[in-house]
Amino acid sequence: MDRCYLCIDLKSFYASVECVERGLDPMTTNLVVADPSRTEKTICLAVSPSMKALGVRNRCRVFEIPKGIDYIMAPPRMQKYIDYAAQIYGIYIGYISPEDIHVYSIDEAFLDVTGYLKRYGKTPKEMALFLMNEVARRVGVRATCGIGTNLYLAKIALDITAKHADDFIGILNEGSYRETLWDHEPLTDFWRVGKGTAARLERFGIRTMRGIAQADEESLYREFGVDAELLIDHAWGREPVTMQDIHTYRPRTNSISSGQVLFRDYTFDEARLILREMLDAMCLELVEKGMETPSVTLTVGYSNGLDLPMARGTVKLSRCTNADRIIIPETVAVYDRVVDPETPVRRIYLSCNNLTEETGIRQMSFLADSEDDEMLKKNRKVQETMLQLKEKFGKNAVFRAMDLKEEATARQRNMQIGGHRSGEDDEA
Repeated sequence: MDRCYLCIDLKSFYASVECVERGLDPMTTNLVVADPSRTEKTICLAVSPSMKALGVRNRCRVFEIPKGIDYIMAPPRMQKYIDYAAQIYGIYIGYISPEDIHVYSIDEAFLDVTGYLKRYGKTPKEMALFLMNEVARRVGVRATCGIGTNLYLAKIALDITAKHADDFIGILNEGSYRETLWDHEPLTDFWRVGKGTAARLERFGIRTMRGIAQADEESLYREFGVDAELLIDHAWGREPVTMQDIHTYRPRTNSISSGQVLFRDYTFDEARLILREMLDAMCLELVEKGMETPSVTLTVGYSNGLDLPMARGTVKLSRCTNADRIIIPETVAVYDRVVDPETPVRRIYLSCNNLTEETGIRQMSFLADSEDDEMLKKNRKVQETMLQLKEKFGKNAVFRAMDLKEEATARQRNMQIGGHRSGEDDEA
């Protein structure tokens, strides 16, 4: 028996939430979600369906919106969108077990409804319409849905087919996929085929999924390595991964990462301050999660106007730790070594690698003394106290003196979610 998967996407989710909050119809209201406190170059996080109908593309910049269009600009409220997403997930689990749901993003989820069709006496399309209507009735947000016999086909039915259907539902199986989409262009419309992959396929004269399916497999493996297997499977409409595979998957290694795109070019010294703020926050996150790291990877991107490769470096820490008095100076030393002091900085990315659970055991070297050990214990108490204060009074309840400098960004970022305004009241 074929399985039945739904991939439900909430239409223009952020914009729809802002319309609902104002008592407006998301399908007919011209609204964009963008931060008016930023410049006209800021990206619109979402545009309403009626704006799309006027030719305004999603994720455009404010200055790209035609001057003749009247619209509402809604500042982003990320916490509000998270709350709505949680409410919608609550609707799903009212009918489908959490084990049969995979939340793919804040506005998109996969549901394995194979075992529920008979229970509710519905066809796959009827099940999709029921859930979509429940979301619209109880929350006010419209949805689109892809239905497929595997996870990949459900996603493709959503991304390519559903948008052209009157009821916003697309349906695919392996046969109909090959019949209707084998010659579809561009290839970048297909999930996991980016511009780089499409360009590499173009060198082989391949522009469609039919071309991949009929290509010499050895050539594809030479070009793409193990990723060729995924391309070939998807070209035929096959996907071996199931919902159970997703829920039982455990990564071999864990890491945490943080990135920041600065609003202007920063000097070498200014960017070093941002790096220290980011490292301080990551150390607190490690303590909060009870994890330690043996190494930190730093990547720094230069000014947008300069065609320069990013600066990269990894520090193997003197011990596996989450102590900021170890991680910060040792990572900053890498920054000083790999970053050009004469070139302005625009991006900073960090990754704490190969995380392990904190054991509480400190392996001291022969050169370490009790004074070092005592300093680390005091350092840990400070970190734990900061976490307790932040949890009780807000992220900006306590901060370091460096965060008061004009170029610092930590306090501002503490009031954001995912780099955007949370929408909640400013913290003291």
